[in-house]
Amino acid sequence: MAKRKGPRELGRRERQIMDAVHQLGEGSVAEVLARLPSPPSYSSVRTMIRHLERKGYLRHRRSGTKYVYRPTESHESASRSAIGHVLETFFGGSASDAVAALLDVSSDRLNNDDYRRMQQLIEQARKEGQ
Repeated sequence: MAKRKGPRELGRRERQIMDAVHQLGEGSVAEVLARLPSPPSYSSVRTMIRHLERKGYLRHRRSGTKYVYRPTESHESASRSAIGHVLETFFGGSASDAVAALLDVSSDRLNNDDYRRMQQLIEQARKEGQ
């Protein structure tokens, strides 16, 4: 297995495939293909999945006559890695700038429970940071 690369090493379609596999938990090529926007051919998806497996992002098991693929990294771990990439790329590593942008974009969709949850998370981060 090749050494795993960071999220910025994945192409757009590879990221879409990884998103689909994470959403499914595990899935066949056909199941992944069904979740892709403007899907390419079955053989193209199969080839990209094999490349993702070689890169260390996916592994497979046999289920009857087909292979079923699952991520090598948990969704939580992959999410943290992706968030870290977004923070560095778009916000110079500043979590507060990222939160400000998120609030600006989604403030009309947030309710009091959302704000309470965010406040709890901020307080927890403060305690853990001390």
